[in-house]
Amino acid sequence: MQPPLDGTTILDLSQGAAGPIATMVLAQYGAEVIKVDPPGGEWGRKLGPPFIKDQAAAYLGMNRDKRSIVVDLKHPKGAEVLEKLSESADVVVESFRPGVLERFGFSYESLSVKHPGIIWCSITAFGQDGPWKDKPGVDGIVQAISGIMSVTGEPQGAPVKVGVPAADTVGGFLAAQGILLALLERNRSGLGQRVDLSLLDAMLMFQTVPLSMFLASGSSPGKQGSAAPYAAPNEAFPTKDGYIMVAAYWPDRWLKFTQAIDRPSLADDPRFCDIALRVANRKELFFELSRIFEGAPTDYWVKRLEDSDVVCAKIYDYDSLCKESHLVTSDRFPSLSHPALGPTPGVGMAARLSRTPPRAARAAPLPGENTVEILTEIAKVPLDVCESWISSQVVEQLGYQEAEDG
Repeated sequence: MQPPLDGTTILDLSQGAAGPIATMVLAQYGAEVIKVDPPGGEWGRKLGPPFIKDQAAAYLGMNRDKRSIVVDLKHPKGAEVLEKLSESADVVVESFRPGVLERFGFSYESLSVKHPGIIWCSITAFGQDGPWKDKPGVDGIVQAISGIMSVTGEPQGAPVKVGVPAADTVGGFLAAQGILLALLERNRSGLGQRVDLSLLDAMLMFQTVPLSMFLASGSSPGKQGSAAPYAAPNEAFPTKDGYIMVAAYWPDRWLKFTQAIDRPSLADDPRFCDIALRVANRKELFFELSRIFEGAPTDYWVKRLEDSDVVCAKIYDYDSLCKESHLVTSDRFPSLSHPALGPTPGVGMAARLSRTPPRAARAAPLPGENTVEILTEIAKVPLDVCESWISSQVVEQLGYQEAEDG
């Protein structure tokens, strides 16, 4: 069965996390992704520890099912190599600051004249225009500016960054979505277009619920810890040996919950008898429920609440999560073998298509691992011309001279 993006070629000039995540998603569903590395490899390869050999585990997890070519954009022929590769590409993905690629002689404006069907996805911190367009930004900086750190953490605590690279990850997923929409539209018009994705816009979209509430009310929810500003109880409570997350805020679930913990009187307590009152009196509710939950272990409460159809869960760490039988499947945590690095683990795709499931077939490449085959196979460049198109450093690393001499 052909994967959905079979026959789609993507030239991936992005570095770091957001762009590589976007192109990995597309690669897993069948796209041919050519990763363009600078000499020595992109900076994401050093995004650690931990490392597998000298390659960052994070990098390996974000770059499965790609091939790598090394192109030195500072070389006089660098832009020519990219244009030659672009002739057979459907999509270009890049994550440079606005104007950087243009200075190297490679741009959407010039490429789209020769190749009107090309889709060009630019991923930046703050977009292509506006006062912040040239402002540098990485995940933590974007989280700070986006407002999410003002609503993350404990109520009286310092600002807290989300514990995962949320801006990069959400930005990568939304960039992939934008590329897919542009490919779909091209099927009708035959024309490509530019996809502009800023990490700031991605984080604003990620906060659709709280920002919509703020825009309507003018009141920020502030930091709520594990709670939600619109519902209670909907947070983590300490138990005898850990924590339990409880979501029992709807009227019917609230009644079941009070019965399951043997406190039916709470249902009629004038402080807690409807959801608005429970939100308003969250501190008192938390105090009452914590005293109850601290009397028994987490597993005891999980079973008791689940038996009463109350939504709950113990708080997992990565170690306990990855040992759960529900998750121990080859498609959730695929491990691919690389001839130089050995096993390289990663995280599988969330969208499970019944006829054309995502693939995980190729481990992330080393810098320039596929340079020769890409230049000769995709760009149709004779091997004896390769040397003039890439830096002498890369020529020496990859052994073109020996190949020609032989």
